[in-house]
Amino acid sequence: MSSRLKSKGVDTDFLLVSTEGDKDREGVFVKEVQIAVLEGRADIAVHSAKDLRSRPTDGLNLVGFLERGDPRDALIGKSLEEIPEGGVVATGSARRRVQLIDLRPDLHFVGLRGNIKTRIEIAQGADVDAVVVAKAALDRLGMSDLADYVFESDQMIPQVGQGAIAIECREDDLETLALLTKIVDELTGTCVIAERSYLAELGGGCELPVGAYAYRSGDDLFLETVLASLDGGTVLRAKHRGSNPVMLGAQTAQELLASGGYNLLDKGGNIS
Repeated sequence: MSSRLKSKGVDTDFLLVSTEGDKDREGVFVKEVQIAVLEGRADIAVHSAKDLRSRPTDGLNLVGFLERGDPRDALIGKSLEEIPEGGVVATGSARRRVQLIDLRPDLHFVGLRGNIKTRIEIAQGADVDAVVVAKAALDRLGMSDLADYVFESDQMIPQVGQGAIAIECREDDLETLALLTKIVDELTGTCVIAERSYLAELGGGCELPVGAYAYRSGDDLFLETVLASLDGGTVLRAKHRGSNPVMLGAQTAQELLASGGYNLLDKGGNIS
């Protein structure tokens, strides 16, 4: 991020923000960073795109996204085939858990919190067979070789925005906005907008397992999505092609809701 701005002749300083997510592992990771920008203590907010709410934050402009890293999920510890019958996988993500149940109904699960270092230590322990992590996190830390298995999107659809870095600034800061528009990646923006549109149409929360992955092939934009019950008993999937990312995301969500998603909501799986 800073190197890209420097290439445009802009020097940057960093403001270290300790978030509630860092403190208690249950909070929202982006809130305090956004407050720092809104209060004028910082000019730019940089987030993991998957941590952003699907709706815009008042007073902030979501300018765009840096070129996306690997959006896929990965296993540390053992490959999917190497995990023994009835093996134990650590993950704190309902999205990951229900899709793993779909692939391997025999698996058992334990919760997981903490940074990548903590997750690697857990994977190397005797209590679990494997830990699920974001492949992009391993890549950015120079630990790609620790991935024992990488899921393709037809096995495990990623979280909305996974692998992408989002950039925000104040709505009235036109000078910063003009600088940031020069470094964002258009293709990544198109894909993540489609994914975020899907999530926004569903309701935007995360109580139900939800995933979406958009990619371009030729002139077409494709969107793969999943919506499931918390117990993994119902897993709804859809894949659509379109050109307008907002319409593609919204229409895909509407189809999944009509094909069983509303029933999940009626059973207490509110996603708003």
